[in-house]
Amino acid sequence: MRDPLSLEYRTGLPEPLHVLLQSYPKDGWTTDPGFDDLIRFWLDRHLMFRRILTEMTTTTERLLDRDLDPRRFGAMMSRYGGMFVNGLHEHHTIEDTHYFPVLSQKDQRISKGFEILDQDHHAIDQYLSNFVGAANGTINVLDNRDQLQTAADRLRSELQTLHRLLDRHLTDEEELIVPVILKYGFDI
Repeated sequence: MRDPLSLEYRTGLPEPLHVLLQSYPKDGWTTDPGFDDLIRFWLDRHLMFRRILTEMTTTTERLLDRDLDPRRFGAMMSRYGGMFVNGLHEHHTIEDTHYFPVLSQKDQRISKGFEILDQDHHAIDQYLSNFVGAANGTINVLDNRDQLQTAADRLRSELQTLHRLLDRHLTDEEELIVPVILKYGFDI
C-alpha cells in the first residue's frame, strides 16, 4: 500500500502542517524582519542544489544530442556530481542532527512535518545512489558511443526522477521551516 506522505507520492505537506505558512506566506518572507542570514544561506543552498541538478540534466541532454564531447561531459559530470552528492549529504546531516531537533520543538502543531522530512532524507539517499550508479556507468563508457547513448539515457532518467523528488522535498522543507524561524527564531 502506498503511503501518501512518502516522497514518491506526496504532492505537498498535509494542510494542517501549513498552519504557520498561512501566517507567514512565501511572498512575504524576504521582507519579514525575521528574515536573516541563516534563512538566506539555507535557501541559497537549496537553490544551489536545484541549479546543479539542472546543469547536470542539461549537460546529459547535450551529450545525448551529440552536442558535447564525451570527455568534456565526463569531467563536468564528475565535478558537478561529486559537489552535488557530497553537498547534499552534508546538508541533510546538519538538518537531521541540528536544525530539525531544535525547530521541531518550537511548535508542536508541525512536529510531524519534521518526521516526514527526515524520512525524505532516507528516501533521497537511495535516489542519490541510483544517480551515482548511472553517472559512473555513463562515465565508464565514454569511448563507446552506442553504450554511451544507452547509459546517458538512463542517467537522464535518474536525474529527472531525482530532480522531481528533491524539488518536492526542498519546497516542503522551505514551507515548513522558514515560517518557524520567522515566528520563533532559531535560538537554542
